[in-house]
Amino acid sequence: MKKRLGYFSKAELILWFSSLLIITLSFLTFDRENFLTLIASLIGSTSLIFSAKGNPFGQFLMIIFSILYGIISFSFAYYGEMITYLGMTGPMALFALISWLKNPFKGNKSEVTVNRIRAKEVIFMFILSAIITIGFYFILKAFNTSYLFFSTLSVTTSFIAVYLTFRRSPYFALAYAANDIVLIVLWSLATTYDISYLSVIICFVMFLINDLYGFFNWLRMQKSQAEQET
Repeated sequence: MKKRLGYFSKAELILWFSSLLIITLSFLTFDRENFLTLIASLIGSTSLIFSAKGNPFGQFLMIIFSILYGIISFSFAYYGEMITYLGMTGPMALFALISWLKNPFKGNKSEVTVNRIRAKEVIFMFILSAIITIGFYFILKAFNTSYLFFSTLSVTTSFIAVYLTFRRSPYFALAYAANDIVLIVLWSLATTYDISYLSVIICFVMFLINDLYGFFNWLRMQKSQAEQET
């Protein structure tokens, strides 16, 4: 156990366990019933700490989280979130898992090789995200999705995040952080109908902190890998 925990720095362990503790306490305070939400939140938080270190196991956990979160979203008629996670985030996490496993850094299967994407690909990504956003807007509108604007914006940020994750760019974590902010707003609106959803908000606040850490850690990984290559 000590050897496994030694894989993480003290700061990472504090971030991980404090996230689990805060999420659990918020569930016991505001919910106490939707245990699926608690399980999904704990799995999601664990996924982020592994992904922050470039470990493919984080993407495996993200697949599980996507399935659970899709079910939770369906319960509140957030069809945008449901379709996004079940139809896009989950499958893309699978492709990312395969990509990360195929590109270990110097044979280290617990650390993926950080990739740099060029300007042309960034332009292509934004054009593709615009097309997907427009398409999803009409789909979500047809389903009478709650809070259509924020649900559509969530699709945009989610697609950019999963694309960058698949391409092993450090900016995937920053895109997920943007998505976390959208989801905090979205579920804040849900609390006006059911206070128990406050636990979901706290969950995404912790996700936001973890994603920001992941971004800066990937920048450190990128610098470290570049130095080892020279």
